[in-house]
Amino acid sequence: MGALSRSWGPGGRVSRRLFIAGAFAGAAALPVVATGPASASAGARRRVLRAHPASVSLGRRTVRTWAYDGLVPGPQIQARAGETVAVRLVNDLPAPTTVHWHGIRLAFPMDGAPGFSQPATRPGHTFDYVFTVPDPGTYFYHSHVGTQPDRGLYGPLIVADPHEPLRYDEEFTVVLDDWLDGVKGTPDDALRRLNSSPGHDDTLRSTALGGVSAEMRHPYYLVNGRTPDAPVTFRSGASRLVRFRVINAAADSAFRVAIGGHRMTVTHADGFPCRPVTVDTFIIGMGERYDVVVRLDSGAFPLVAVAEGKRGRAFAVVRTSPGARTPAKGAKVPQLNGRMLKYQDLEARRVDNLPRPSRTITVTLGMRPSGNEWTMNGKVAGDHLRLRVDEGETVRLALHNTSPMWHPMHLHGHTFQLRLANGHGPRKDTVNIKPRERLHLDLLADNPGEWMFHCHNLYHQEQGMMGAIGYGPARHRKDHHDKDHRR
Repeated sequence: MGALSRSWGPGGRVSRRLFIAGAFAGAAALPVVATGPASASAGARRRVLRAHPASVSLGRRTVRTWAYDGLVPGPQIQARAGETVAVRLVNDLPAPTTVHWHGIRLAFPMDGAPGFSQPATRPGHTFDYVFTVPDPGTYFYHSHVGTQPDRGLYGPLIVADPHEPLRYDEEFTVVLDDWLDGVKGTPDDALRRLNSSPGHDDTLRSTALGGVSAEMRHPYYLVNGRTPDAPVTFRSGASRLVRFRVINAAADSAFRVAIGGHRMTVTHADGFPCRPVTVDTFIIGMGERYDVVVRLDSGAFPLVAVAEGKRGRAFAVVRTSPGARTPAKGAKVPQLNGRMLKYQDLEARRVDNLPRPSRTITVTLGMRPSGNEWTMNGKVAGDHLRLRVDEGETVRLALHNTSPMWHPMHLHGHTFQLRLANGHGPRKDTVNIKPRERLHLDLLADNPGEWMFHCHNLYHQEQGMMGAIGYGPARHRKDHHDKDHRR
């Protein structure tokens, strides 16, 4: 496929025959921040992302939270692969903050990891993020300071492929979240409650996740910032082939996703293409992203994301017929109990396969007897595990989960290849590992820096499950005050 075909339809809606980069339709529309192709030195167009306290409507309820530009999710940022993203963070919060660009293989100083790549940006200050986006795909951005990601500090980042081989009519971005801020105290209050007790809620259970599924129930579960009482509507047409980009931005909830009356063909995992596989449902862990294509029937259908092991669900409507009856928020969706996606179903393209590793590094995930400290090789954040690699080598990370809960493990600045028993597997940056499970992740060390490797359950991360992949000998860590990027 050559250049993208683009025309403006009624009401200013972008229409593309084969590809719509980050468009939202109907009530689901979110603001878009586009970035230009110029390099930073050539004066890439700078966009401003303002973090500040805000009153945000979740539908029928308005809450006080922290958000980017007063929106939940924050504005969608879009670019094409190979282009430069230039975003100025303005911190109008009462606390330091950063922006992490989740899943992007970017230059280390731009990673937004406090204490690793940059100091957190202080209140009243700014930080300029300028980086190239090398790979097309579905990504997102969020704060990486304390429990801030369990507020409203997150948003989608969509990187289009200028030579997109996947043929479809239009696309929608679906951002899932669990919500408690301003309803059930704050995320800091929730963390204090967890830290004060060694117990875990055994009623939160999922066979698919191997046991206890989460640390808490959130009052609300959201699709694009809306509760089931006032759902987002994705408007399309019957027989259209639609790409859904699904992002799990939640703090403590995996979601089981399905569209009533439809099957879904999974085409991408964490931004990277995979051999297409058609399923009824999939579980998406915190930090994961899946792209699926669906041929839509005529009518109005529930898009449901059940919080796995909990009693809540996120809910949206997919509408192709204006006169069709709107499905109820509690509508039954048989597809939720149909064929579920497994990692064994996913296979990277041959061109995306990584070289075979030259050595293996074992990482054991555990829990201390306190019940509220999660470890990597016995270490916790503050005295964290550092795994040394050397530039150019491929290593195998052998993950062994000896803890009683599952963990969505995320690596910054890289992708890895999940190596399954048949030798194949998908390229990803976040992987779910169940209790007593062992997984092999092959990593090509091609992006020097000190990169966070941690559980993307926010509360497990804050309770210690944070390590690092470091290039070469360990260096004394210190804050970086780069005058070129701080104002």
